[in-house]
Amino acid sequence: MSDAQNQMPTPDPQLKTLEPMVGSWKVTGRTVGATEDNINGEITVEWLPGGFFLKQTTRINFAGMFEPQGLELVGYDPNKKQLTSLVYSNMAPFPVPYTWKMDGDTLTIHMEAGATMHAKISKDGKTFAGGWRPDPGHENEPGMVAYDLQGERIK
Repeated sequence: MSDAQNQMPTPDPQLKTLEPMVGSWKVTGRTVGATEDNINGEITVEWLPGGFFLKQTTRINFAGMFEPQGLELVGYDPNKKQLTSLVYSNMAPFPVPYTWKMDGDTLTIHMEAGATMHAKISKDGKTFAGGWRPDPGHENEPGMVAYDLQGERIK
């Protein structure tokens, strides 16, 4: 066997672009049209050993109406040449696919079911701000809630 065949695989470099999101975040926000914050919760993002996957856990309360909790695993899909994920949550009986992209200080997460989040991370990495919006044509579908969100690093 050659040395090349004995080498362990290494994570795709695109994964490291997500490093600014690693940590625990207190999140607050409001649904579009609300006059005060009605969203709060916590998001924790951490690397799994080996660096091939990023694990995100979420618990967010939406105006007392529902509280999605989820586990998301983000990895690099070499066939699609992009960062993809599946979210396992208490809101759906099946995993929901997403794509992720970090471009400089802007994070874009797209839910294949029809919504996109854009967020900017502060230069010091201590905060982020952005919002989720239904994609055109998906505005009136169940579960497509438009909201703005801010995160403050707590760890």
